[in-house]
Parts: sequence; structure tokens; C-alpha cells
Amino acid sequence: MSKKLAVYLAEGFEEGEAIVPMDIAKRAGIEVTMISISDSRTVTGSHGIPVTADKVMSETDDREYDMLMLPGGMPGTANLEGNSAVGEALKRAKADGRYIAAICAAPRYLGDLGLLDGEKATVYPGNEGHLKGASYDPAAKSVISGKVVTARGMGCAVEFGRDIVACLVGGDKAAEILASIQYN
Repeated sequence: MSKKLAVYLAEGFEEGEAIVPMDIAKRAGIEVTMISISDSRTVTGSHGIPVTADKVMSETDDREYDMLMLPGGMPGTANLEGNSAVGEALKRAKADGRYIAAICAAPRYLGDLGLLDGEKATVYPGNEGHLKGASYDPAAKSVISGKVVTARGMGCAVEFGRDIVACLVGGDKAAEILASIQYN
């Protein structure tokens, strides 16, 4: 059975932080679903690129997914933080022992929700104060800690995608995908 990844998209998300990890996950055979947190399937990124989500949040049950992922960007992260349904889904995933992943500024939401207690994490510089209860690694591009994956920013999107694949289908598959895309 294929593993399932839900990617929550909010207006103003960082396009590369969503698309690159989704591409890597799809190459690994992971079923990826883009979910708009609004009532519109069209979500525009922070650089003006519109993306058509597969579903809107009201059409989904987060419990169907093995991992919930948040791209960062501004105002995307603030829009994610302003949506209580996203927060409830993340809390449910953590409580159920499923994976959660966030990149750039989005890990701050995980910290503010209390989901990083006892975990190692990284985040876009300047947001580290939000990583409540976490051991912050400012040098890491991407960190896997238990069932949580965090990454520093758009320049770390490949490593973030690699770690998502490693968590869901294994490190060998992640290494195979990176080799196939000529990643050194």
C-alpha cells in the first residue's frame, strides 16, 4: 500500500518549499495530495505562482495521511497559523503517531502548538524562539526527530524532500531518488 502525504497550502506559501519535496515524494511512489486550507482550490504562492490543489480542507480527513506537511513562506505561514483546523490536524497526527513536517518559517507553528517538545528541530533564522521545547540546530538543513521533520528554508527543499521519503519509504529509496536527480 502506498504511503500518503498531505501538503497544506495557504495563500502566500513558498512555492519551491512545496513543489520540490512533493516532486521528490512522487518519484518515490508516495501518493501526494495538495490541500488548500481555504474554500478555493486555487492557491497563490508568495511569488505570484498560482497552484491548483487537489482538494480543499473541508473535503479531507487528515487521518487518511501518513504525513502532514507545511511549506513555509510569508504570508503563507501566518495564514496556516490563522487556521485552527490545520492546528487540530497537526495535533491529531502527533497524537496518533503519524509524521508531521514543516519547512522554513512553518516549524514555528509546530513549536507554538507544543508539538516539538523533546524534539530536535530547525527553522528559518529569526523564528527559533517559537521552537518551544525543541533542541534547535541552526546549522542543519533538514532534521528528522522521531516523527517530526523540519527544514530551514527553500535552499534546503531537496534535503527536506529526501527526509520525507526516508521517513515514509526508507533511506535507500531516498538515496536512489537523489542519485537519479543528479543531487550531490
